[in-house]
Amino acid sequence: MVEWTIIRILLWTESYFKAHFIDSPRLTAELLLAHSLDMARLDLYLQHDRPLDKNELSDFKALIKRRIQNEPVAYITGEKGFYDSDFKVAKGVLIPRPDTETLVEQALGVLEKSKWRGSPKHVLELGVGSGAIIVSLARVYPDHVYLANDISADALKVARINAQNLLQTRVMFFSGSWLDAVKQKPAFDLIVSNPPYIPTKDIKTLAPEIHRFEPMLALDGGHDGLDCYRQILEAAHHCLAPGGTLLFEIGFDQKEGLIRVFDRHAEYESIEFIKDLAGHDRVAKIKK
Repeated sequence: MVEWTIIRILLWTESYFKAHFIDSPRLTAELLLAHSLDMARLDLYLQHDRPLDKNELSDFKALIKRRIQNEPVAYITGEKGFYDSDFKVAKGVLIPRPDTETLVEQALGVLEKSKWRGSPKHVLELGVGSGAIIVSLARVYPDHVYLANDISADALKVARINAQNLLQTRVMFFSGSWLDAVKQKPAFDLIVSNPPYIPTKDIKTLAPEIHRFEPMLALDGGHDGLDCYRQILEAAHHCLAPGGTLLFEIGFDQKEGLIRVFDRHAEYESIEFIKDLAGHDRVAKIKK
């Protein structure tokens, strides 16, 4: 009878994932096994010759089956690393992407420039999702005033958990569609958003991990992917302080389309685009 040690099951799972065209088969095997055994990935190798008992094997095989059905690793493990923290995620909530760290870096740059200018700044995130963006900002600059909204109750629940787990400062969360719920029109110094920007017709062409499992509410940007930018730009100038900044994440090919939308709004002063590490236009920086 084969003794299934940690290293043997890792090697078998890597091979099995390769045969089923699963991305990053070795890393995926490590992440799932570490989660199943409640161990750090490093400990898998420190205890490589440790045998798995019957229940441990059964639990791990159940995770393998879920991954073979294209369920994202983050939903299986319930967490995703982003910026400098591990965030809780759940079905119904968009999984944070490395590309979005460019948006975080730009937002931190805005807050860095303002930190010597007296009173705390007011920061709003539209469409908070897991809370990865707003929580990452508040971890670096905890003295500002942070607010975040989402139309999804599932997202707000997860974002609140992440804020409680990772922050000592407070984020005020509220429900609503974009700026509809901002009744008193406060003056925000910074508004950030990673809105849905996938054109409706393109969603079915995405990897099955995305179009079968992640929430359409967080993906579908309308016929050209720009619907949410139109809605936010129509209202955001009422909510930005003079000289305030609006930061968007955008799709890699949406620069020209967003410029056309921006050009219809004389209320904004300028638009600038920042590239991600892959050289794609990833963030739009708009000044009032």
